Amino acid sequence: MIDVTSVDGPQSRAAAATDAPAHPDGVGGPSDGAVAPDGWPVGAVPAYPVPQPDRLTRFVLRLQERSPRWAVPLAALGCVGAGIGYTLLFDPTRSAPDAAPTCLLKLTTGLDCPGCGGTRALWYLLHADLPAAARHHVLLVFALPFLAYLFVTWAGRQAFGWRLPELRISNKLIGVFLAAWLAFSVVRNLPWAPFTALYV
Repeated sequence: MIDVTSVDGPQSRAAAATDAPAHPDGVGGPSDGAVAPDGWPVGAVPAYPVPQPDRLTRFVLRLQERSPRWAVPLAALGCVGAGIGYTLLFDPTRSAPDAAPTCLLKLTTGLDCPGCGGTRALWYLLHADLPAAARHHVLLVFALPFLAYLFVTWAGRQAFGWRLPELRISNKLIGVFLAAWLAFSVVRNLPWAPFTALYV
């Protein structure tokens, strides 16, 4: 006499899949008993623990929650003011070419880097000498009004909730500006007139 309970037929396998316990990690078993190649039941979502923030992250988050909303714009304004104060105090137009801090590229190769002349251009702008500023770094003179307006709109929104009209700067426009900056960085180092007039 044959014991039908010991036959491994399709019905018995289906019953075993239905009565199978849940996944050991606490994830429910599949409804159809199918298993994916990686061992997880089909349709089951592994329950991963949520990572907890470390001490530094918790400190920064607490500091952000307790700080007034004008603190970050004020800190950024302080950085800008420190840069302007340094420019006015040390007068880069009268310093030696190798005076510290200096451009390492120009010190080692004699070539102007993409930022060479920027501090002197800022000094001339602060003294309302626009032609001299453009002579030292024309792209900085061109970009500075846009950068200043972007800062004012951001700081006004963060600190006071102002809703000033925002500049719409696309990625294509940024790419064009970076390409122009690269071309300017090359042209200003060419040893022929009129490009020699751009050398600082």
